[in-house]
Amino acid sequence: MGKLLNARGGGMLTVFTPVYNRRKLLKRVYESLLCQTDRDFVWLIVDDGSSDGTGEQVHEWMGEKRISIRYIYQENGGKMRAHNTGVKNCETELFVCLDSDDFFAEDAVASVKRLWKAKGSETYAGIIAHKGESRERVLYGQEFPKVETSTLRALYKGGFAGETTLVFRTDILKQFLFPEIPGEKYVPEDFIYDKIDSRYIMLVLPEILTVCEIVSQGYTDQAPKLRRENPMGWYLYYEQRAQLEEMSVLKIKYISHLIRFSGELGKSIWNLPLSKGLILLGIPGAVLLRMAGKM
Repeated sequence: MGKLLNARGGGMLTVFTPVYNRRKLLKRVYESLLCQTDRDFVWLIVDDGSSDGTGEQVHEWMGEKRISIRYIYQENGGKMRAHNTGVKNCETELFVCLDSDDFFAEDAVASVKRLWKAKGSETYAGIIAHKGESRERVLYGQEFPKVETSTLRALYKGGFAGETTLVFRTDILKQFLFPEIPGEKYVPEDFIYDKIDSRYIMLVLPEILTVCEIVSQGYTDQAPKLRRENPMGWYLYYEQRAQLEEMSVLKIKYISHLIRFSGELGKSIWNLPLSKGLILLGIPGAVLLRMAGKM
């Protein structure tokens, strides 16, 4: 792994962008960062093995010295390994992921820093803010409940169904790195977020920080393929969710998916960390998933 550094300030916040063959999209990210009302941050790019000239483009921007940029190249290992690399190399207090198909609202950095300076403490893991379909409209039209603090899961349990921008304390992320599974490149992000939720709450910022555009061949677009190619990652996610969820139809759904992935991995379902009764409740759903050819 090679690392290039162009450090000029950076202060409180690292803006992390994992990238794989997204040179054309990355320009919009860069332009949105140049437009920030507060440019005291580090833009940390982890290039997960791009072959489209991404590195050359980033070198050009580094030469402009308009914002502080760090660039790390590594062999292709998937977004979760890129995320781990970013976290391990982050030197600021806060860390936010800005994907290559998204861009920041002009006051995103300033809003994060203003709230954290006013209310941030060891009590909080970070900040939950909105993603928008534009700078004025939240994604899917879903506003947060009227709360100042929450866990991520509690927001969704409370009826929120949109998407979020998540800003985390770097020291916490360094405690909760993604599993790096041989032969696999993906673990659902909620696997880590659930662990953080179990120990911390977050400040809620009802502002749009990130404007999101779902593009073809992004992770959302590739969901069925990700499930087929990363069975252990999904197994870990469903194993954790099946234990965390209170007794409900949703809990049984998680158990059914867990049983389905257990079969794909050749694991005995009777060794799952669940009671025999819960496993029996999940078997019919697992059978239906298998019959439908779904994971």
